Amino acid sequence: MNPLRRSPAPSSKANQRSLINVPNTLCAIRLVGACAMVPIALANQPQWFLALFLVTALTDWIDGKLAIWLNQRTEIGARLDSIADAAMYGALLFGLGWLKGDVIWPEWPWIAAALLSYAATMATGAIKFRQWPSYHAYSAKLAWLATVLAAVALLAEWADPAAWPLRVAMAVVTAANIESLLITLISTEYRVDVPS
Repeated sequence: MNPLRRSPAPSSKANQRSLINVPNTLCAIRLVGACAMVPIALANQPQWFLALFLVTALTDWIDGKLAIWLNQRTEIGARLDSIADAAMYGALLFGLGWLKGDVIWPEWPWIAAALLSYAATMATGAIKFRQWPSYHAYSAKLAWLATVLAAVALLAEWADPAAWPLRVAMAVVTAANIESLLITLISTEYRVDVPS
């Protein structure tokens, strides 16, 4: 079985009803929540920041499951999910930098590797297919889990030394980004929801 097989294309009927559905609504909530995370961080409220991040991260986990369960998987939903994810992780990085800069900034090589591998993946997709990749691979799910655990460990001050969960998360994120880059490089056509 080819791991890069194209997921079934949604029907035109599904595309007509695809803009407003449960998974897309959760993506929109995540996007709004990500925007709200920034002023909460600026107000130096780490507990509220963590709580809102966990809510947005939960919507990220649930929306994909509901899209499959409710048969509401669409290409526009996959793209919206990727945009909401980028906003959430961008807000998380900003908030961690603002609230836990003493821990975060010395770890810049790990963070830079994750950001550069993400930028390379997005740029390659944009150049090759004229759109950003939206694969939702298994490695991305593992990266999600590692990032959530690292954020909790940092903001709740559970880890000592505090930097190791961040390093693990950034290594997993970098590996997931490299996998997405490889999928883009070997794919002959644009596709979404490629598991691995």
